[in-house]
Order: sequence, then C-alpha cells, then structure tokens
Amino acid sequence: MPVMKILALHIALIGLVAFGQGASSQTREDTLSRKVLVISVDATINPSTAEYISSGIRQALEANAECLVIKLNTPGGLLKSTRVIVSEILDSEVPVVVFVYPGGSQSASAGVFITLAGHIAAMAPGTNIGAAHPVTLQGEQDSIMNEKATNDAAAFIRTISEKRARNVKWAEDAVRKSLSITETEALKENVIDLIAISVEDLLDKIDGRKISLPSGEKVLDTKNAEEIDVEMDFKQKLLDLLSDPNIAYILLMIGLYGIMFELYNPGAIFPGVAGAICLIIAFYSLHTLPVNYAGLALIILSIILFIAEIKVVSHGLLTIGGVISLILGSIMLIDADSTLEVMKISWKVILVIVIFTVAFFVFAIGFGIRAQIRKPTTGAEGIIGEEGEAISNLDPEGQVRVHGEIWHAESPDGFISQGTRVIVTAISNLKLTVSKLK
Repeated sequence: MPVMKILALHIALIGLVAFGQGASSQTREDTLSRKVLVISVDATINPSTAEYISSGIRQALEANAECLVIKLNTPGGLLKSTRVIVSEILDSEVPVVVFVYPGGSQSASAGVFITLAGHIAAMAPGTNIGAAHPVTLQGEQDSIMNEKATNDAAAFIRTISEKRARNVKWAEDAVRKSLSITETEALKENVIDLIAISVEDLLDKIDGRKISLPSGEKVLDTKNAEEIDVEMDFKQKLLDLLSDPNIAYILLMIGLYGIMFELYNPGAIFPGVAGAICLIIAFYSLHTLPVNYAGLALIILSIILFIAEIKVVSHGLLTIGGVISLILGSIMLIDADSTLEVMKISWKVILVIVIFTVAFFVFAIGFGIRAQIRKPTTGAEGIIGEEGEAISNLDPEGQVRVHGEIWHAESPDGFISQGTRVIVTAISNLKLTVSKLK
C-alpha cells in the first residue's frame, strides 16, 4: 500500500511539472506572438516622413501588431505632408501611439497635429509640445493671408482634438497663440494621455487600454510584447535627404554651373553630364517641396546677368543686379504660404552660394570667355599687328622679316626702302600687307 501511494505521488508530481512547462511554453509563445512595431521620426515633416509613417501603419496591420509606436522628435514641417499623416492615423485599423521621445525632444508645429491625432499620445520627461502657429519664411504675410492660414490650421487641429477627446481650447491656442508646454503641463491639460520614461514603460502603462478603431474597439495587450524596430528603407532615406531645401538648392546651383560650363567649353563632357544629373535630381527634389517659381526665375535671371556682365561693359551694375536677383530668388525659392515651419534655405548656404557664384562667373567663366575672344597670337592671324624689317626694297612688293621669318610683302603706301621698320596690317594668301612704322 505505501508503495502504491508513493507511485501515485510521483505520477502527480510529473503531471504538475509537465503542466507547468506547458503553461510556461504557452506564455512564451503568447509573448512572441504579440508584436509592437516601433518607428522613429527625428526630422522635419516632409513627403518622406509621410511615406515612412504610412508604410509603418501598413506593416503593423500586416503583422497583426498590437499597435504602432511612433517615437517623435520634430520641429515641424510641411502642412500637406502633415495632413497625409494625420489622415493615415485617423483611418488606421491598427492603434497608433505617438510618443515624444527621448528626453529633450520636441513636438512642435506640425508635430502637435500628429501627436494629437494618435490613438494614445505620450511624452517622455524633459520634452515639450506646442508652437503650432503658421509662420512665414521670407517676412510677414499680409494680414488676410495670415488670417486665412491661421484659421485653416485652427480648424484642422480642432477637428483632430475633438476626434480624440483632447483639450480643444489648448490645441486652438497652440495654433493662434503659439503656446508651448512641458510634458507635465500637457498631461494636466489633457493634451496627452500619459508620461513614460521609455518604450518598455510606455507599453506597460498602455496595456489593457481600450482603443476605438474604425472597425470597432480593441483592448491593447502590450505588456512584455515583442518590440520590432522598423527603419526607413533606402528610397525613404534618399527622399528624406532630397527633401532638405538646402540640398535641393545646392543641387540646383551645381546643375546650372555644370550646364553653363559645358556650353562655354564644348567637349568638356564631365561638367555637362554632372550638371545634367544634378539638375534632374534637383527638379525631383524641388517637386517634393513647395517651390515658388518666381524665386526659381530670379535665380535663372541672376545667372543670365552674370554672363552678361562678362560680355557687356556695365561697370559692375549687371553683377550687382545678379547678386540681388540670386539672393532674392534663393529666399523666395521655397513658398512660405505652404509650410508650417522650418522648411527654409539656410542663410549660411545662401551666402556661400552667392559668393561662390560671383567668383565662378567673374573669374572662371570670365577668363574662359576672354581667352576665346583674345586676339590670336599664333598662326597666320597672329602676325597681324606685328613689327618687322624690310630686307629688300618694296616697290610696291618685296620681302620683309617678321618674327625671324621671311615673308613676301607689298606696300599699298608706295616705296619702302630696305632696312625700314614696318608693321603688318593684313595677310592674304601668305602675302603680307605692310606699312612704314611711325
């Protein structure tokens, strides 16, 4: 009997161990099956950013992820791209968590719209949000245009705030009054949902939250979920680089330099090929930006004025006009009315380009053109204007020595005695026309 009891006890223990291992295995499988995709936006809001976030939402949906976490740090960007991103988030079938992270980051201007659009909005300690007032890049807009832009942005942010049940009044004030607040103030004002010190802390705190999606409600199960970082692909990184107004501007100028240099030095090949490539890439880059074509026209005009200065004596007036035109065109190249903030060309870049352009056309191309129009110094044409000596009497024909060479010559002015200094006035069929040197 005792033996039977011991055997039964062993069987029970083995069963418990097996059950525990099975439960542990099931827990691990559940953890691995629960995924959270994480993307990082640490740049201005542009078409590349919009594509990156849109792609992240699609990948999260395909992976059946619990949610998509957007780590956000942006000073602002394009309104058009912001609208695309907000639309994608509002219509997303996967929960989108916007996390202003890490410490020291900001969600300014366009970033405010994106943060408020998230199903869950969170911030890390030491971050701030706000200052969403539309701004100009080349000075003040007129009052009517400024009021239109502000009212449009205010209506846009009110719609987002009402959709997510956030503080509508603060959101509108962020647009109209450029308010900016810290993470603790944002939590107190019902601008965000929570404060987290890390992505892991964030996932722990949002676990169990109920999210309203277009298809219905979803309860988040994010505690201990697997985090999958999704980076930009090559195309998105390239577009992000080209979406920088400074890069687009530099490529445009290099392209113009290359084409002009090839036109004035036919056969150089490399400047023309490099210039054409840079110009095509620049146009693609400008296509992603809000280009002001008046600014582009002024830049082209400045190049024309620099070339004209080389050929026309204007005592520097054309150069001054070219510099002014280039500076104004550079400032105006990006359309101010199409941005919320930061999409502008750096003054340092503009000044460097202006100085380099003036030097390029005044010295490099200037010397090239002067070399083309300089009086020939070799060959038959180069002998005109040279001095020589009559080595025989010219009556009216004879022989002269010019540059150590003996030429057959004639004198339309009449007799010239041997040994007289002469000057060449013309050449025809290897016969010189000379006259006495006065």
